[in-house]
Amino acid sequence: MARTLQQPSHRRRNKLPAVLAAGTTAAALAATGLTLFAGGADAAVGNLVNNGGFEAGNLSGWSCAGTAAVASAPVHTGSYALTATPSAAATAECTQTVSVLPNSSYTLSSWVQGPYVYLGARGTGGTDPSTWSSQSAWNQLSTTFTTGANTTSVTLYLHGWYGQSAYSADDVQLIGPGGTASPSPSQTSASPSPSPSQTSASPSPSQTSASPSPSQTSTSPSPSATVTTQPPTGNLPKHVLTGYWQNFDNGAPVQRLRDVQANYDIIAVSFADATTTQGAISFTLDPALASKLGGYTDADFKADIAAKHAAGKRVVLSVGGQNGAISVGNATAATNFANTAYALIQQYGFDGIDIDLENGVDATYMSQSLHTLQSKVGPNFILTMAPETIGMYSTAGAYFQLALNTKDILTVVNTQFYNSGGMNGCDGKVYTQGTIDFITAQVCTHIQGGLRPDQVGIGVPASSQAAGGGYVNSTVVNNALDCLATGNHCGSFVPPAKWPTIRGAMTWSTNWDQKNGNDFSTNVGNFAHAMP
Repeated sequence: MARTLQQPSHRRRNKLPAVLAAGTTAAALAATGLTLFAGGADAAVGNLVNNGGFEAGNLSGWSCAGTAAVASAPVHTGSYALTATPSAAATAECTQTVSVLPNSSYTLSSWVQGPYVYLGARGTGGTDPSTWSSQSAWNQLSTTFTTGANTTSVTLYLHGWYGQSAYSADDVQLIGPGGTASPSPSQTSASPSPSPSQTSASPSPSQTSASPSPSQTSTSPSPSATVTTQPPTGNLPKHVLTGYWQNFDNGAPVQRLRDVQANYDIIAVSFADATTTQGAISFTLDPALASKLGGYTDADFKADIAAKHAAGKRVVLSVGGQNGAISVGNATAATNFANTAYALIQQYGFDGIDIDLENGVDATYMSQSLHTLQSKVGPNFILTMAPETIGMYSTAGAYFQLALNTKDILTVVNTQFYNSGGMNGCDGKVYTQGTIDFITAQVCTHIQGGLRPDQVGIGVPASSQAAGGGYVNSTVVNNALDCLATGNHCGSFVPPAKWPTIRGAMTWSTNWDQKNGNDFSTNVGNFAHAMP
């Protein structure tokens, strides 16, 4: 969201890293240090595996037999991965028991490397899945299963093969609806894998043992389990429309805040200003805008915010944009940001803050500051974010980390699904911007990464003039919402789960929406508000 008169996009940098051009490959991204998600997304809570990336730095959540440890190399993503070494008498199996729902579909996946690495699940109540590979480079194993009518937990396992060298595993995921219990790691004391006499030069998955009896499945609560509380909604509807109001003139129709289309539930005022004090922000109505409107004062602006409140709308102050040079990188800056943001909220009546920092973000200190701000504002604090697509590409990225760090107070993340070229979706395939597949495959990535569906929205430009690329009309946005919520009207990419609580959609901007005949606010707004 830049403010230059010459560039109406306002949402992204003018140039992108070369690797993100259309046709980007997983190999190219790996070379840049970026990582991909693979597999599906969970309808309720994301990945059900505890410590699936081993980023706890230990085997918390897992029970391993034989020689197994968390190591800093080799790793697929993050800082740690599992490394386990089979012996002549054992396969170095690691297991974890996970709570599931009966009669439900799940996708199990893990990145592995090494000779004869096995991934599977026992106690599913149906056909227990098992898959394997034998490769020296990282590769992904993936399998699916459906639980039986009485199944409430399954035991996941990874293991190597008798007498083979060490194997590694990372980014283990079980995607599907979570159960009500929090099972502990399987307490298997020895590998239930086949005996050494069953080995062969090239063992097949069918050589793994049968599932243990129900009595072998642990159901005691995990000591590392955490409870995630639902953040306050700020009295918002279930599905919301977010629009950015431009506090400047860039060629789009100028608006007073009162002129913002009635279908917008959250209005993000663009933008706050940086000050000479580190981390501090200020806000001033643009004099050139006020002049073009024939006069627009602080009193007028405050009255417009109050009128939007009376209509049930929420108004937040957006921080950042393409040219926003606001940095919160230490404790002092975090305090300054929280204090000055709270002062502006009190002065103007804003309901919260939108984070649209496109020039870097410190997840630790910004999270600290936002939690401080929320404690000052109270339970109806609205926190929205509008990261660039690359910022939400992996949980290893700072922006994704910020979203996860503030998950307890986060209202919605509306990622900018434009100006990004082609990018990989959650299934590892490359999708071109400006298509329904691009949108839905990226949303899948965000939910798979740990955000709840009600914290994820679709961000698109309101017209072809509002961005350098990636514009889609309202029909495509509506089809994407329907695909994500019900599984209908999808493109070639079909999400592996339905997310009926998907939050809604966002656009840059309300001004460009007006220029485009209010297509977004009318058609997408009506559709979102009619969603069950």
